[in-house]
Amino acid sequence: MEIKNAYLSGVYEDLKDRNGNEKEFLQAVGEVLESLEPVIEANPAYEKAGIIERIVEPERVIMFRVPWVDDSGKVRVNTGYRVQFNSAIGPYKGGLRLHPSVNLSVMKFLGFEQIFKNSLTGLPMGGGKGGSNFDPKGKSDGEVMRFCQSFMTELYRHIGADTDVPAGDIGVGAREIGFLFGQYKRITNEFTGVLTGKNVLSGGSLARTEATGYGLCYYTEEALNARGDSFKGKKVVISGSGNVATYACQKATQLGATVIAMSDSSGYIYDPNGIDYKNIQIIKEQKRARINTYLDLVPTATFTPGCAGIWNVPCDIALPCATQNELDLAGAKALIANGAIAVCEGANMPSTPEAIEAIQAAGLLFAPAKAANAGGVATSGLEMSQNSLRLSWSFDEVDQRLHGIMKNIYKSCADAAETVGKPGNLAAGANVAGFLKVAGAMLWQGVAY
Repeated sequence: MEIKNAYLSGVYEDLKDRNGNEKEFLQAVGEVLESLEPVIEANPAYEKAGIIERIVEPERVIMFRVPWVDDSGKVRVNTGYRVQFNSAIGPYKGGLRLHPSVNLSVMKFLGFEQIFKNSLTGLPMGGGKGGSNFDPKGKSDGEVMRFCQSFMTELYRHIGADTDVPAGDIGVGAREIGFLFGQYKRITNEFTGVLTGKNVLSGGSLARTEATGYGLCYYTEEALNARGDSFKGKKVVISGSGNVATYACQKATQLGATVIAMSDSSGYIYDPNGIDYKNIQIIKEQKRARINTYLDLVPTATFTPGCAGIWNVPCDIALPCATQNELDLAGAKALIANGAIAVCEGANMPSTPEAIEAIQAAGLLFAPAKAANAGGVATSGLEMSQNSLRLSWSFDEVDQRLHGIMKNIYKSCADAAETVGKPGNLAAGANVAGFLKVAGAMLWQGVAY
């Protein structure tokens, strides 16, 4: 990463001085600021109004303790976060992550990315993120419920249908959203669209579970089509085995590809005959087991310990859908050497800067997370609309709207990349297109003292 513009470089260095230990956050900011150099140089108004200084600073950071009681009666304490980053174009919107790796840097990086991702959807949603270092793995339903109730007992005072609308993320699925929503409703005596990812019986949207994985494939297909190609006949490797990976597997298969490898933190499976997403559902959603359990269902498949090795599997299309910085330079070089044509991000910032540079230099299609994985928050926005209207749309109607949004996001990225003289650079295009909408709203609203 190299920021040449003096103004942007100054903002970044100042941010680095004040947040030097927040490596994930600084990585996310640096990548965006580098892309914005031509925009800032062409529009002095942004510098005069301090737009960059304001957009890299969260409007509000909420940090709190979360005490809960485990099944043995022992009191446990975790740390909870909600980073309300930017509300220029709508109420804060972004998921809640429950994972041991959660800290302030991770929350700020995710919240910052969410600003631009939400902007790209075309829906009125600001950027935010939250969560806790609580690990739901290995916990009973009762323990997860008690944690979620304690977490919401503090969070409820900071959120609302027109203020901040959290959703799920890693470690937060339908079970956790249900516990959170039930506690919010009990405390506030309100049944509102304050959370998305809800059960359909409680105002949730059909297709929300599938949305991020489907959206990733819709975006990728659109980008491939622009190159005269498609998923049809391609071999696909997908890291991860959560919601995003599972439904990316389903949609890629429907679009004519064969998904040959998937992973979790313990290692990866390889099935040259094609992985059926229904088997991953059984393993991860019903059994809550490790991915090597796939071999019990498909004995002809193989399992290899160590999830990073998945990028050594020869493929045409790689979809990193697990976690941040999972695809490093070595993985990128392996994909390039094995003839891959595309890397499209399903997780948040899953590729290191060095990996991205190598992928782009080799001429592969690279689709950045803030655009390619925006399908989840886009459908959350559609859930918000349904809640406000007191309506419920069919699966096909939501899916059709999602498909249209992802096609528009691709077009916005491609057009913006052309405008700033970087044709085909979808990462730069996503940053520029997402920024322009938010910056325009911030200019219009002035500086609130």
